Amino acid sequence: MIELKSAEEIGRMAVAGQFVGELLVELGGVAAVGVNLMDLEHHARRRIAERGAESCYWDYAPSFGRGPFRNVLCLSVNDAVLHGLPHDYVLRDGDLLSIDMAVGIDGWNADSALSVVVGTPDPADLKLIEATEVALEAGIAAAQPGGRLGDISAAIGAVAHSYGYSVNGEFGGHGIGRTMHEAPHVANSGRAGRGMKLQPGLTVAIEPWFCRSTNKIKFDGDGWTIRSADGSRTAHSEHTVAVTASGPQVLTRRPADGDTPADATRKPAAAS
Repeated sequence: MIELKSAEEIGRMAVAGQFVGELLVELGGVAAVGVNLMDLEHHARRRIAERGAESCYWDYAPSFGRGPFRNVLCLSVNDAVLHGLPHDYVLRDGDLLSIDMAVGIDGWNADSALSVVVGTPDPADLKLIEATEVALEAGIAAAQPGGRLGDISAAIGAVAHSYGYSVNGEFGGHGIGRTMHEAPHVANSGRAGRGMKLQPGLTVAIEPWFCRSTNKIKFDGDGWTIRSADGSRTAHSEHTVAVTASGPQVLTRRPADGDTPADATRKPAAAS
């Protein structure tokens, strides 16, 4: 069942979204060579507690996971792309890190992700991150009232293919609101003009993620971390978006966001 939200309810989701967007940018700035993934996890736990928010990840136990998830972040490094389990790993020069988080405030949730390079960036990694960000913007632009769900999927897939990447169909975006995962599923590839009609009040997490040279994935022994099957680098970008009568509204817009995707690098390096 799909629950359409009122303008007031979308506004309440935007409160959670603002916090998620701000914290993601903060975490991206903290991520640097020599920082342990668990430092990022505990930083996020502290900020969430200070805000009086609740992590949507803590105790999350879907069918594909191994036991309840006992962290507030998904931290995926290099060939890991989704559901990365925070662990004792010190970030190295050139690592590609994806940070994914979902938080609820007063019963309404928002979900977002970004990918950054720590240290010296590889141009191929920056291209991969850029592709996910451009695909995300294309998917958001396609979330127009009166359109179809397939318009979003087709827009994402078209960007992936234009960059030379294939798309995995096993995991994608999703509805979100009172719970983190609601209907509908939002695939990262599809046909325009197909699928359910997009109505004002629909709220979805749109999340393109690509592997550099494959669309196949594998799971780590931890039962959570998803990696590219061939060990190639991966990237992931995500926003929570509301379909409104006047067009799509990004609820997790980050402080540094403008009309173009944010810079994918993080100090101490800069892309040329």
